[in-house]
Amino acid sequence: MEGGDEGMMIDILDSKDLQQQSKALDKLTDHAMASIYAAKEADLNAMRMREKELAAVQINAADIDIIANELEVDKKVAERTLREHKGDAVAAIRHLLH
Repeated sequence: MEGGDEGMMIDILDSKDLQQQSKALDKLTDHAMASIYAAKEADLNAMRMREKELAAVQINAADIDIIANELEVDKKVAERTLREHKGDAVAAIRHLLH
């Protein structure tokens, strides 16, 4: 082979190498993105399940008012804290005071 032909062969091999590397990187990127999406979806599902669990907790409306007024917190905060503590007003108040 002449010097010019050898250089062209190296360029072709380098080009094929780069194409293979690019394909491998694309495949790896696609896999990583799919994993990230799956993890995010799992987190969202867990959050939805937690919200359903909290919504099912029986709480006393008077407890919400007392906690909101006495601790000067928003009623939504009082309700959420009560639900997180399974309707136990004392536990909810302790949590809010710490």
